Amino acid sequence: MTTETGLIVLRFSGVDHQSRQITLLVDRPGKLDLDVRLKTYDYRDNFSEVKILGDFNDFSFKTAKTMDRRSDGTYFTEFVTTAERFAYQLVGVKKGFFATGLGSGVTIETHTFNAGGDAVTAILSGSIDATFVGPNPTTNAFVQSHGAAIRVIAGATSGGALLVVNPSLTSPSQLRGKKIADPQLGGTQDVALRWYLKSQGFKTDTAGGGDVSVLPQDNSQTLIAFKQGQIDGAWVPEPWASRLIVEGGGHVLVDERDLWPGGKFVTTNLVVAAQFLKDHPKRVKALLEGLYQANAYINSNTADAQTLTNQAVGDITGKKLAAGVVTAAWPHMTFTLDPLATTLRASADHAHSLGLLANASLGGLYDLTLLNQVLQEHGQPAVSA
Repeated sequence: MTTETGLIVLRFSGVDHQSRQITLLVDRPGKLDLDVRLKTYDYRDNFSEVKILGDFNDFSFKTAKTMDRRSDGTYFTEFVTTAERFAYQLVGVKKGFFATGLGSGVTIETHTFNAGGDAVTAILSGSIDATFVGPNPTTNAFVQSHGAAIRVIAGATSGGALLVVNPSLTSPSQLRGKKIADPQLGGTQDVALRWYLKSQGFKTDTAGGGDVSVLPQDNSQTLIAFKQGQIDGAWVPEPWASRLIVEGGGHVLVDERDLWPGGKFVTTNLVVAAQFLKDHPKRVKALLEGLYQANAYINSNTADAQTLTNQAVGDITGKKLAAGVVTAAWPHMTFTLDPLATTLRASADHAHSLGLLANASLGGLYDLTLLNQVLQEHGQPAVSA
């Protein structure tokens, strides 16, 4: 049924993102009947080689990874994920809290991204409806869409970001002339690192120059580079900070909690597409109920939550974290539904001062209405933006 008249363009997409376009000239409102038939996909009879692509390589066919063929005819590959945060989405999915909250009529598709910038690209493109992401990518997405695309509906994690360095570096003054990595230019840890260095009197630039060379790169590359002595340290989130300590022999020079009042600052929020929130408020509330249950479970079942987290990491990457990494990382993080909005705004101010973010109003970024309904139903105090 259409109430529109004039020229209407219909676009259909199918396998391999192929699209077909049909142009209709509608002279009066009414019901339109279309019979759309999709051609059966042509598969090869034999597979001599299978490659995989995805978020980990920006869906590039050129860098698709060849999979190994097993004796039973299945294919296998392993790659490292450098997701900024891992506890909520993994424990929540693993224990079924999100599925239970959303109900049997809803199918959950989970995706793991290399960094926050990749996650917001996915939500801006409409590929996903919700994501756990850090404050700076959140702010960037809001600004890029002129405040139209996303809303923060809950907090997830506070803390869990550290500057881990070579044991020979024991004072911030020794950072001059050193190479320090972080996950992504303009990302949450990138802004935190540059702001800290500025507070210590050091100059940096986006080309890796200045008093301290800041090198944004994938966290997996950072771990390798640190072990090989190619970098002197890194400002990274958990579990990568603890991996640099446990596997790389580094030590903590700065725990970012020490730089914020009360030791609290947002490192992860739950963000949804604004249109999805508008169209499906009941599902969003159900998602928040699942998040509440995941939060309660994590905070009251520490040992089991750590085990589940590492199991889920193994399911995603094909390899669990080394013994002791999750245990070491856990105390650095606080799992909270409070989005700690004032710290996001402070981080945005830092990014603007560093020239990494345009000056823009963040009014309308938060919509905590449904979260506070969930909190009220559980007898918990409301949170504010």
